[in-house]
Amino acid sequence: MSKKIFIKTFGCQMNEYDTNRIFDSVREIGFVRTENLEETDIYLLNTCHIRDKAKEKVYHEIGRVKQNLSFRKKPLVIVAGCVAQAENEEMLKRESYIDIVLGPQAYHKINDKIEEYLNKQKKIDETEFDAISKFNYLDKLKNSSQKISSFLTIQEGCDKFCHFCVVPYTRGPEYSRSFSQIINEANILSENGVREITLLGQNVNAYNNENYKLSDLILEIEKIEKIKRIRYTTSHPRDMTHDLIEVYDVSKKLMPLVHLPVQSGSDRILKSMNRKHLICDYIKIYEKLKIINSRIEFSSDFIIAYPGESEDDFQATLDLVKNINFINSFSFIFSPRPGTMASNLKLVDKKISLKRLEKVQKQLFDNQIKMNKSIENSEIEVLVENKTNSGAKFFGRSEYMTSVIFDGNDDDVGNVVKVKINDSNQNTLFGKCINTSKQRVA
Repeated sequence: MSKKIFIKTFGCQMNEYDTNRIFDSVREIGFVRTENLEETDIYLLNTCHIRDKAKEKVYHEIGRVKQNLSFRKKPLVIVAGCVAQAENEEMLKRESYIDIVLGPQAYHKINDKIEEYLNKQKKIDETEFDAISKFNYLDKLKNSSQKISSFLTIQEGCDKFCHFCVVPYTRGPEYSRSFSQIINEANILSENGVREITLLGQNVNAYNNENYKLSDLILEIEKIEKIKRIRYTTSHPRDMTHDLIEVYDVSKKLMPLVHLPVQSGSDRILKSMNRKHLICDYIKIYEKLKIINSRIEFSSDFIIAYPGESEDDFQATLDLVKNINFINSFSFIFSPRPGTMASNLKLVDKKISLKRLEKVQKQLFDNQIKMNKSIENSEIEVLVENKTNSGAKFFGRSEYMTSVIFDGNDDDVGNVVKVKINDSNQNTLFGKCINTSKQRVA
């Protein structure tokens, strides 16, 4: 009888990728994945440290599991990911229900650590940085993802040390996987049925391995016939190099949405954040890309009410949002992360912070609505991912990552089809498929 593992994932796209690879590993020692918590032998929580109160959310989740499973034998409990990395010793002391903490650079050791715990019944803290060994191990395991759109990690860690960010402390220094490993995994994904690949990294455009850059990866993956779309995230303005910009002129599969976090529209605040770029640098990148391809649109991340942000600083951010017309962007009020340079700075008044967030989000949402309205009554290309939960409609995404709900056919799944858009709201386009054969996937 197979052993069962229940995995819950918090946070970013890289955590979703990591979760899939963790399962690829544990199934080598006989585990199958279950969605039924009550029957699990191992409960694994893959955590993220980016969002507010991340640590407390972990303890809340563990408390919920303890309560729900109080009637039965305790499963082996593993906390993995960035919170495990940051809070390893404290976590094992504070919550006796946790058996193993596993950092994001130690996933290749999970099978050994499970066996070690089962043999010795002794709590385990495994949080060393060892990215090379991790990816060499994972490269030997076939990536089992069969989603139409799938993630592929190419780079981990960060050397930028932005004053608000915990990533250098939880993911370690920048590390780029080997070019051949990535291309091999991309080919495996394509054979699994994947049709869109999103290349992942904390600083994905800092990828550099044996003189291969992100631009080289994009052009090589483009040669894989079954892969129809390529994206990448998250990038840094400092690493938006000429060769990467030029790829947008030659690539047929790289999507025309550039997610490039700016964080603030104020040079004074950017300096305080240690972002290492100026707004004029950012605008130059924007202008170069728009010249190369006028269809390119930008999305971004914004930290609102960073310590010391004045009304003028905030207005500079709002002006930038209006001028560049960002779509599909993320904005959050600053929240301190323990151990970072900004963690002890004086916060902006909460009421002021909320008002500023409301203003910038209104502008961002207006940008999205305007963009979606402009698409109504036109035909767009949509990669079809699946049926909706009701089974009555189909779901896919536009080139700009916008959700599309439409009337279609079962054999459209996995294909790029043309959809006539007849309605929209802030987040979604609605329409009807008008073509199901011109862009069939082999």
